[in-house]
Amino acid sequence: MSDSPIPGVRYLRHTRHADSRGAFREIWRASAFPDLAPDVRFVQANLSSSARGVLRGLHVHRRQLDFWTVQSGVAFVALVDIRPVLADPSSRPIVETRTLAADEAVVIPIGVAHGFLALEPMELLYLVTNEYDGTDELGFAWDDPAVGVPWPAVDSADGRPILSDRDMANPSLAEAIAGL
Repeated sequence: MSDSPIPGVRYLRHTRHADSRGAFREIWRASAFPDLAPDVRFVQANLSSSARGVLRGLHVHRRQLDFWTVQSGVAFVALVDIRPVLADPSSRPIVETRTLAADEAVVIPIGVAHGFLALEPMELLYLVTNEYDGTDELGFAWDDPAVGVPWPAVDSADGRPILSDRDMANPSLAEAIAGL
């Protein structure tokens, strides 16, 4: 596991055990996270597939911890700790970015916004502590200049990533927080 400037965020690398038959890797073991277990109980697992140039985010959960593991491909991951801004609106969020490849993972605590840009076709497995119901998620603009995520350039006609309609419509962080 490696350190992060954002409290509660942890990065790790899965060990792949391979032979001529294929491979095995352990994705989650509660005992490896004694400060989380037994409080963390994953209740849903999701597999997201993304084409190169797809950007998903930025999203934040108020009641849900996420555990992301890249299954294949490469993701540029952006984490934005908005907890300081929620406590004091005059403060700035903490932004951290990393590139994660297959077999690399990150624990994302409650209150830390997250998003990723697929640098190549990829699959992301993520475990969550709440079943999806839509009421827990807050989205804000991936390119909000007040947040300042240093997204890498995208090789597209207009230089912009591929976004969902929902992510294209996300407000600024300040507007999202004001709407709480």
